[in-house]
Amino acid sequence: MSMSVVLTLHKYPSSPTSSFPVFSSSPYFQITLKRTASFWRCSSESQAAVVNGRAEGRISERNEIRLGLPSKGRMAADTLDLLKECQLSVKQVNPRQYVAQIPQLSNLEVWFQRPKDIVRKLLSGDLDLGIVGLDTVSEYGKENDDLIIVHDALEYGDCHLSLAIPKYGIFENINSIRELAQMPQWTPEKPLRVATGFTYLGPKFMKENGMKYVTFSTADGALEAAPAMGIADAILDLVSSGTTLRENNLKEIEGGVVLESQAVFVASRRSLIQRKGVLDTTHEILERLEAHLRAAGQFTVTANMRGSSAEEVAGRVLSQPSLSGLQGPTVSPVYCKRDGRVAADYYAIVICVPKKALYKSVQQLRAIGGSGVLISPLTYIFDEETPRWRVLLTKLGV
Repeated sequence: MSMSVVLTLHKYPSSPTSSFPVFSSSPYFQITLKRTASFWRCSSESQAAVVNGRAEGRISERNEIRLGLPSKGRMAADTLDLLKECQLSVKQVNPRQYVAQIPQLSNLEVWFQRPKDIVRKLLSGDLDLGIVGLDTVSEYGKENDDLIIVHDALEYGDCHLSLAIPKYGIFENINSIRELAQMPQWTPEKPLRVATGFTYLGPKFMKENGMKYVTFSTADGALEAAPAMGIADAILDLVSSGTTLRENNLKEIEGGVVLESQAVFVASRRSLIQRKGVLDTTHEILERLEAHLRAAGQFTVTANMRGSSAEEVAGRVLSQPSLSGLQGPTVSPVYCKRDGRVAADYYAIVICVPKKALYKSVQQLRAIGGSGVLISPLTYIFDEETPRWRVLLTKLGV
């Protein structure tokens, strides 16, 4: 007699010999168990099987390029704001729909998804590009080299993944991961209990830091209550300001930070190489992001200055440490009419100044004879070549 059972698993041990439970998060992975005369046989099926950390299989057949964006929360709002500031406004016909367009990018579909599903669908080939937190990429991507970080610092969504323990009891004098690992309490019969939603990064981090006896319980929210309730000894969670930890009598410890995270622009290696138009679209998005982020907090300062020549004026400007600009000042003659003839008694200088040095720069300009100072914010700074573009091409081997 034979019997077949199909189970869709969201979590499974990656290795039967591993001391730490590492779980799969792919909703597409299925395990088929077939019972024969005396044993169970295991086979797997998936849209894009993951073998030894690599996504295998052919890329799905479609013409449109797909960009995954977070569907809810602060990360979603900040992502839409950033794209709008880059002149890439997302147009949704109906806010209840999960698909939208960016008119400036032809043949691109925007799909609103949960962050973890963005990573999963990049690996399965259902998305080509995405914007999510680095913590999500690291947890659900599991170091799969089909995922390429195109831009690693979009400057929002800042947080860090950290281990936190109680301030009281047996942990009162424990202030580092090393001290935690050396506590004699942890044994095979009574391991350190950690509550976390990061079932890949958590076990990996503990193993790398010499924690031999650890068990993990999975949870998605309100982890801070777990130690007080007695269901965990410690938690591993994302921390922004640390206020919630302090209010629940928890503390971070030295060496306990697993990962520093912020929003990143990520792509599928297979899509970049195999799907028509993805590399060009990625280049445009990357250039817009780089140009806008580089200009953020920068101001154009223009002033008039009397001088005998452009070189003499430039020399005075460069003598001041805050007035060098990106590559040096732009100096051009200001023409005016005096006694019936055109003369250039003044020169206009233009420099780029960061916000934090703005007032100091104005003071220095005045000190060397500058007047009529005009200030305006910068929107974009385009380089001759976007540095991250060259890095991306190197990663792709093109």
